[in-house]
Amino acid sequence: MYLLYFHCINIQNYSNALLPYIPFFYVIWSDDLLSASEIDVVKTAIGEDDSLSNLDKEQLCSWLNKNHPPKNEEIKNWQQLITNSGAKLVESETYPLEAFSRKVSDFYFESHRVNENLRTIELNLGIQPNHYNHLFHVEVIHQAYSNQYSGSAIDAILNAPHLTIINQFREFLKNLIFKWDIHRDKELARKLVLKQVQLLASDGWGALAYPNAYGGKQDIESYASIFEHLMFVDGSLAIKFGVQFGLFGGSIQNLGSTYHHDNYLKDTGETKLLGCFAMTETGHGSNVRGIKTTATYIHETRSLVIHTPGKSDNKEYIGNALDSKMASVFTQLIVKGKNKGVHAVLVPLRNEKHETFKGITIEDNGYKLGLNGVDNGKIWFNQVKVPVENLLDKYGQIDRNGNYQSEIENPNKRFFTMLGTLVGGRICVAKGALAGAKIALTISIKHALKRRQFNDSIKVQEDLLMDYPTHQLRLIPKVASSYVYHAVLQRAMHDYANSTEDKRKIETQVAGLKSIITWFATDTIQECREACGGKGYLLENRIADLKNDTDIFTTFEGDNTVLLQLAAKGVLSDFKSELNSGGFVSVLKLIGGRFADKLATINPAYSNKVDKAHLYNPKFHLHALDFRFRRLTDSAAMRIRNYIKKGIPSYQAFLKTQTHLLELGRGYSEVLAMKWYYEFVSSQEEGPYKSLLYKIGALHGLSIIRKDATWYLEQGYLGSTKSKAIRQRVERLSTELRPHINSLVNGYGIPEHLVSAPISN
Repeated sequence: MYLLYFHCINIQNYSNALLPYIPFFYVIWSDDLLSASEIDVVKTAIGEDDSLSNLDKEQLCSWLNKNHPPKNEEIKNWQQLITNSGAKLVESETYPLEAFSRKVSDFYFESHRVNENLRTIELNLGIQPNHYNHLFHVEVIHQAYSNQYSGSAIDAILNAPHLTIINQFREFLKNLIFKWDIHRDKELARKLVLKQVQLLASDGWGALAYPNAYGGKQDIESYASIFEHLMFVDGSLAIKFGVQFGLFGGSIQNLGSTYHHDNYLKDTGETKLLGCFAMTETGHGSNVRGIKTTATYIHETRSLVIHTPGKSDNKEYIGNALDSKMASVFTQLIVKGKNKGVHAVLVPLRNEKHETFKGITIEDNGYKLGLNGVDNGKIWFNQVKVPVENLLDKYGQIDRNGNYQSEIENPNKRFFTMLGTLVGGRICVAKGALAGAKIALTISIKHALKRRQFNDSIKVQEDLLMDYPTHQLRLIPKVASSYVYHAVLQRAMHDYANSTEDKRKIETQVAGLKSIITWFATDTIQECREACGGKGYLLENRIADLKNDTDIFTTFEGDNTVLLQLAAKGVLSDFKSELNSGGFVSVLKLIGGRFADKLATINPAYSNKVDKAHLYNPKFHLHALDFRFRRLTDSAAMRIRNYIKKGIPSYQAFLKTQTHLLELGRGYSEVLAMKWYYEFVSSQEEGPYKSLLYKIGALHGLSIIRKDATWYLEQGYLGSTKSKAIRQRVERLSTELRPHINSLVNGYGIPEHLVSAPISN
């Protein structure tokens, strides 16, 4: 039976069996993303549809020819046919387009049965209602989001090892003292934050990472998750908590001996002893090795004299400085006139009446861009004498005869070993920044799932912000990246907590990861602010404070630009060691790698491969990112080597390649993050959630590759066709994840009462 269908345009003849395909073909050609793999999917489905005649199949397949696409007049006829049917598009249907196609067909013919072949096309092409609902001039029964995935189930996957203790902490945070509010007066904000920290300590949360003997559970991984959750409450609270228990307490735990643990650690965990971490100096921020504060050993009195020698050598930006009774002060240790390098010394600052001791001067840093609930200050020492026992001496001691001794003879190795024990703080900073991005994304996306703006003048109701492709492209790839970075930081903290070997490797890894993740957080929060328009600018909606509070994360615990160079130098050091130790075999391996890269770049079949299976494949993402990393490593090493061969000092050679090293550090960090994330996903049980996590990884991976598309094009790794396809796939994946975006932000596990921004509720 055939439909004779008249309009002012043309007459078209469509069979009863062919008609349900019309809405699909209209979406396919309107989408303008018909790759070879998608054509194969549609052709296979058509071939297996027994309801179609051979003539129908021939007609449908002819419409799949990209070289001879359907004429515009034909496509307009399809649209008119769909509009005249009066069918309603119900987005909550399991297969909304297939169900809609049946309704369109039913208007013209007798009832149609479910077509499994069309369902296969809908599933495999990833066609989502929000991608095509604006194409049809029909009534749309709208669903803001799908409940196919459970946010709590995702949360359980992301936080599996520590979920029990995290959930206990979430319940603890229901105490009204943690309710977010606007605090513009720094003195009032500081008093509240101190009370919050003391309450946390009273319930044992501050000491979580300490040994059992000192009130803890030896659980630094859960401690890092607690720190992250405190960012959901208030950035100032998270930082003051981190300074007291992580930095000050952590320096005692990791750099001190049993003597220091017994005398100070339990009191620190209970906030009976408030302390600060005095490393940064006005004249020396990231250059810890170059700090000027001295600790000179006086053998006659068995004491250390702490002194600030110059005008810009004072300790600067020290958190907890105004509340502290004691400081962990990083100094140049002088023994018998010789500098033994950087060591930490516990220096009492104030008495029980909170009066500063003689020789100590402390000033308030005043108001800052953000984190004004943290009492940052400057500290000067003028010939302050403390007992030699106050030296945190795990890695270097002064014996009874006044001689310095250390099990690590090499000063460089001793310095990096000491700093390596503090890497946990750097991971927490990255987790804190990421937490800020998570809550900003949650607020902006929940707002976009309610806020409507504009329409096509045909519909009565305006469209949701989240249904605009531009809005999806602004926020959904960042949600994907936040998932990747969450899993990566969980892995980093696990490796750090369980590593008994030299921590130089994890220090290199964390230096790079901290940089790319804190920069990601800064960019994401800004994007969220803009995505919320003027509402995002209001203090009550929290994004303004999140923006200001996390901005400093890019420079404290190490300036990101410096840290990326540190990561790059670690990579080059490993590269040199591998070549030197491996001899001829390593040289052959390097040449083989170069040859394989060359084959990849000159093979048009690879550089222009655009099918979905390839572009979504983790192997492609890892290969592309690893290719960039290896090429940057190789070229950086060769440039430095050539400069040195010309007689240029190594330090100057590094300066000449500084921008190159930054890209190397970033390339190293990006491939490391992608590798760790896919290892995390591969460890999950088979099922829909694992597939979801792979799709999230694909969006992140393609977004990173797309960001460096110019470089890949220059190298010949991508052809222009593939570069364009990657851009289109980023857009398509964002669309595919759009129905699940509410579940994804719920998967962060942020307690509802902490998502307090009015625009999100």
